[in-house]
Amino acid sequence: MTKKERAAHVLERLNQLYPEPAVPLDHTDTYTLLIAVLLSAQCTDKRVNLTTPFLFSKASTPRDMLKLSIEEIQSIIRPCGLSPQKAKAISGLSRILVEKYAGGVPRTLEELEELPGVGHKTAQVVMAQAYGVPSFPVDTHIHRLAHRWGLSDGRSVEQTERDLKSTFPESTWNKLHLQIIYYGREHCTARGCDGTVCEICTTLFPRRRLPIKKASHPTKVVKRNAQTGKIARKTSKKS
Repeated sequence: MTKKERAAHVLERLNQLYPEPAVPLDHTDTYTLLIAVLLSAQCTDKRVNLTTPFLFSKASTPRDMLKLSIEEIQSIIRPCGLSPQKAKAISGLSRILVEKYAGGVPRTLEELEELPGVGHKTAQVVMAQAYGVPSFPVDTHIHRLAHRWGLSDGRSVEQTERDLKSTFPESTWNKLHLQIIYYGREHCTARGCDGTVCEICTTLFPRRRLPIKKASHPTKVVKRNAQTGKIARKTSKKS
């Protein structure tokens, strides 16, 4: 298959498997989505969804969040990991939202990325899922699968984002990034598939025999040829 043919198959199959993928993080509005995505850094969505109900029962708006001390926020979100940094970020961004945006959440990528604790991926999730702006947030699942499927060389999440945006129609981005996440969790997992096991991998590369292996974290990638699985070279780059 050519890259174009592989992309077409991926899109068709994922639309069959996940016709209407839901946002995996529980939220009620743009602010609670922003907080949930921030908490999901180096944490599972399942754990975030177990933690946020209590947090949001205490504070579901920026103004209410400012009534909690950083220490109180930290004690609630501790199960999500990195709680000191995340608590400080939540308090800091809530103050900015109140003072600069009248309690609302900004609607541009640039303004979102200026908020404490909000990186490029988090900002893109908000733009896509809250505001419907075509975006392609790349997490570890998407980064891994794009490499296994020969849609990106896997050097960095930034390169993967550029490759996927140039491969798929803009109208598909917001749904497709969720579809790939679900497929990566359920079928093409980090340990359960090595590029030679799941349905899509074996369909795209039926003659692939050697596993596609790369570091679990996208900042360190072992690059292998998508067709053969042979190592091409090793590269390491911070994302």
